[in-house]
Amino acid sequence: MNIGPTRRHVIAGLAASSLILPASAQTVSARLLVVGGGFGGMIAARRLKSLLPSASVQLIEPRSVYHACPFSNLVVAGERPLSAQAFGYDVLGDEGVEHIRAAAVDVDPSAQTVSLDNGNTLQYDKLVLSPGVDIRWNALEGYDETVAEIMPHAWKAGTQTTLLKQQLAGMDDGGLVVMSVPAAPYRCPPGPYERASLIAHFLKTHKPKSRLIVLDSKDSFSKKPLFQEAWASHYPDHLEWRGLSNDGRVGRVIASEMTLETDFESFRAAVANVIPPQKAAMIAERAGVADRSGWCPVNALNFESTLQANIHVIGDANIVSPMPKSAFSANLQGKLCALQIARSLSGLSVEPTTLLNTCYSYTTPDEAISVVGVYRNKTDEFSSVPGAGGISPMDAGAEIRGQEALQAQDWFRAITGETFG
Repeated sequence: MNIGPTRRHVIAGLAASSLILPASAQTVSARLLVVGGGFGGMIAARRLKSLLPSASVQLIEPRSVYHACPFSNLVVAGERPLSAQAFGYDVLGDEGVEHIRAAAVDVDPSAQTVSLDNGNTLQYDKLVLSPGVDIRWNALEGYDETVAEIMPHAWKAGTQTTLLKQQLAGMDDGGLVVMSVPAAPYRCPPGPYERASLIAHFLKTHKPKSRLIVLDSKDSFSKKPLFQEAWASHYPDHLEWRGLSNDGRVGRVIASEMTLETDFESFRAAVANVIPPQKAAMIAERAGVADRSGWCPVNALNFESTLQANIHVIGDANIVSPMPKSAFSANLQGKLCALQIARSLSGLSVEPTTLLNTCYSYTTPDEAISVVGVYRNKTDEFSSVPGAGGISPMDAGAEIRGQEALQAQDWFRAITGETFG
């Protein structure tokens, strides 16, 4: 069975959300701000301007270059240059979206303003937050920003990705690599297991006396049978996974000793990849849209915050379970959010639709597995569509896994091309 979607499948999945706008949308005047220039925010800003050409649309994003997280595990394993993950914002100017090169540091929901780190304040009628995640520093005992330079998390693509790659390359053959995985939720549920696969491939190829131990705070994870099948086939001597019931939860790290501690054991690592607990980025808290969980509850139809009016939250920062925190989800949410905002400003009601998420994971540099989920938002929350979607077959040969790897490349080109132009 071949369930991996091609570019045609991707576009078809998004067509389900193409609700109609009236002609009056062309003349709607509004001040629209988008915070965050990733897969969600970038496409939201571009779509808002396309749907509401008379509106003022500004994207608040301090970076001039965005480094994509999808495919960054290939960078960690030395199979892809970091430059292949870099995307710019030049297309915004051509489309009439203003790129504000500053960071949003505060939001006043009552005054409907966003304060920037350059001292300026911007007014909005509608605000879209796509801020991504922040690390919960010290939620794991001993792990703070300083320790991240010794035991990198590499959960935000860029310098941390390069650091982990360099540590692996510089490690002596025979050294132990230890990865810790937090409890859910966190960005990209299958991401740690793709990374484990590719690090194991690197060790098998370049450091054959070394091995990787994955210490996990849970017993189940996305695509677990498929990953374990791949590990047994490709990395029986180089990868060991320990779940929660097998003393896999890391409770403390000691950076000075390069040690990770569980309830009953200590692991001294040559390289430690600590993926810590996460939350919505700080600006969400400042805006008053994050609840006690650290994440942002939203209306399932239009992603408007249930805590603050006229603020919409898309991407990794929101709570839209069972949709995962993925680039595909953020991109689709950005488009649907823009459409629903345009409908609302045009005097139309928001309408339910069907959403699709696709997630590819590499198990070797040439083989991949995937899962597709389909979701409805007809009620106040999201739900999976029974019988829809699918997952890669077990016991598939290298040819099928290789086809999925090629489809993953097609998917990445399609989504980055659509998002960044």
